Amino acid sequence: MVAKCAFSSQHSTLVDDTVQGLSSTNTTMSAWGDLDLLLDSPSSLTVTSNTRGTVKEKPNFKAEEDVSALRKAIEGLGTTEKTIIEVLTKRSNAQRQLIAKAYEKSTGRKLADDLEGETHGDFEDLLVALVTPPGVYDSHEVIKAIKGAGTTECTLTEIFSSRSNRQIKALSEAYQAETGKSMIDDLKSEVSGDYGKALFILAEGKRDESTNVDKAKATADAKVLYEAGEKKWGTDESKFIDVLCHRSVPQLRQTLIEYKNISKKTLQESIEGEMSGDLEELLVAIVKCVKNVPAYLAERLFKGMKGAGTTESVLTRIIVSRSEIDLMDIRAEYKKLFGYSLYSQLESEVSGDYGDALKTLCGQDD
Repeated sequence: MVAKCAFSSQHSTLVDDTVQGLSSTNTTMSAWGDLDLLLDSPSSLTVTSNTRGTVKEKPNFKAEEDVSALRKAIEGLGTTEKTIIEVLTKRSNAQRQLIAKAYEKSTGRKLADDLEGETHGDFEDLLVALVTPPGVYDSHEVIKAIKGAGTTECTLTEIFSSRSNRQIKALSEAYQAETGKSMIDDLKSEVSGDYGKALFILAEGKRDESTNVDKAKATADAKVLYEAGEKKWGTDESKFIDVLCHRSVPQLRQTLIEYKNISKKTLQESIEGEMSGDLEELLVAIVKCVKNVPAYLAERLFKGMKGAGTTESVLTRIIVSRSEIDLMDIRAEYKKLFGYSLYSQLESEVSGDYGDALKTLCGQDD
């Protein structure tokens, strides 16, 4: 039983053409098809500094002062949501962990439990996400995606294609601690086929991290992919899985360039022409993340706010999990791809305390 993604599509480059009169498909295709500058641009999959986040550590931070403010906001007559938003969206996750520890010491209660008791719905989910360590939060999202009626493949695709080895290791350890079971074993019982094979490799978090690029190997890989897909009748998916899930980001970037030289099409276009379903979505997501993780996540946010209703869980996951990593870059890519700011889109799509908290995390209007 597969849970349909709220904005799954036949091809992952689709974006509503009519938005503000933009031919967004063309915009998106050119953004993903442009391989110039690729070799010199930084990658969120390998970068270790978190300088492109919108949330920074608060200077002169005192956990006890924040605990006192939160207790007043939570324990007083009626919950003061503004105070909770002000404290939790303007501290780093490391500082929030210190607040949670001091809160429990002061009250004997867990901060996450009190937030759950005093708030509800999407706002509650967002606040709990903010006070959860990143690896644990990712593990909760994976648990939700594979438990219950049907597996939410689009969540698994987003997480495992956009996380670095270090993030996947933290997620895997948190999953084991939380469930007492191996994440890979649980995934194997939920997903199968070529999609499963590719996902299991990514979930091991062992992508090559070498920064050296072997141009001859990139050309050889490009040739293998061309011959496994476009050049033959039927597609040898295993070759695509092997190359895209194991090679380093710099190596894959060179391979994308060599592939276009051989095929005259981009690798993304070839995957979309040769494959379908969850495997296509995953391999395209990997190619997009190799090029530009923020642009991939900007597109996910856009699709989460278009169509019938807003997919709040996607907004919460991306904005919270990237707020200290590359949310400024996601904002910039959003504006580039869709012609208006992420902030203005949030303003028109989400409201109330949940909307206020998301917009504070997002930062200023671009």
